[in-house]
Amino acid sequence: MGNAELRSIHVHPVKALRGFSPREALVEPWGLAGDRRWGLIDDGGKVVTQREHPRLALAAAELLPGGGIRLSAPGRDPLTVPVPEPVTTVAMEIFGTKVDAVLGPDTAHLWCSDYLGFGVRLVHMDDPATRRPVDPDYALPGETVGFADGYPLLLTSEASLDALNSLVAQGDHPAEGPLPMNRFRPNVVVAGTAAWAEDDWSGVVIGEVSFRVAKMCGRCVVTTTDQGTVERGKEPLRTLARHRRIGGKLVFGQNLVPRSTGTIRVGDPVRILA
Repeated sequence: MGNAELRSIHVHPVKALRGFSPREALVEPWGLAGDRRWGLIDDGGKVVTQREHPRLALAAAELLPGGGIRLSAPGRDPLTVPVPEPVTTVAMEIFGTKVDAVLGPDTAHLWCSDYLGFGVRLVHMDDPATRRPVDPDYALPGETVGFADGYPLLLTSEASLDALNSLVAQGDHPAEGPLPMNRFRPNVVVAGTAAWAEDDWSGVVIGEVSFRVAKMCGRCVVTTTDQGTVERGKEPLRTLARHRRIGGKLVFGQNLVPRSTGTIRVGDPVRILA
């Protein structure tokens, strides 16, 4: 494990949209700076994701200084959206949890609605320190998260993806492989570990920043979505169901909660806490 290192970093400013891969990122208590601080909700206030709307994968969000974003999508002029003043909040629902969020400008609602073909609103999490706690079944007191599915960061490993792709190649849908890592939308990808070694980790230290391993990540239909074409197949869920069903979930990757803050960089050593 002495050769483990951080291979890549991924930040998704708007939940469900394509993100970007910086060489370094600031780790805040609730996740990477700028990661999933924005999200989309429907007319009923429910979060909108790739689960029901895979076309979101073709839209992108670039993070701007100060926390604003620049939205882009095929066939549409880009739109710059500043961080809204926390004057008007709206109650939204994200996987059964009620969260208060700040409404973005009408121009952003219109841009996103026109792209998707139905009414949505763009919202911003103004204060991730107080708005949404981590799942209490796996959290320590005071731990919070932005609009990520449930935890501040998601870690995956290159060795586990290689192993999974080997299993896909032996399965019923080998033509769907090999699958790229972006199917799993991680925040940090590590190299130099054994396949599935992360199953047994209790924590990791990336560079100088320490993280607690909260729980394995249960995977959903988003992983079957080609992030470049938005076509859906059977993999990797078919193979995960056969080989990686743990605790009733189809698992790949580990959910992390920061124990400290600081900057992580591609190439940083990764120290495993067993």
